[in-house]
Amino acid sequence: MTATRTTLPTRRELDHRYSNGIEVTLSWCPARNTLFVTVLDEAGNAFELVVEAHEAMDVFHHPYAYAAYRGVHLLDVAA
Repeated sequence: MTATRTTLPTRRELDHRYSNGIEVTLSWCPARNTLFVTVLDEAGNAFELVVEAHEAMDVFHHPYAYAAYRGVHLLDVAA
C-alpha cells in the first residue's frame, strides 16, 4: 500500500487587522488565483469568504455585513 500526500495550496497574507477581539485576514492563493477574507473572534468563532478582487478591501473592512448578505454561518473552531 502506498500513502499519498495531499498538499494544500499556500496562501499569502495581503493584509491583517485585529480589533476588539476580532482578527481579520485578507489572503491570496496564487495556485487558484483566489482571494479570501477570514474572520476569527476570541470566542473561537470563525468564517471565511471567497471574494473578488474589486470587493476585497470592502469585505476586509466589513466582513460581517458581507457574511450576513451571503448567508454565511459562524464555525466553532475552538473545539
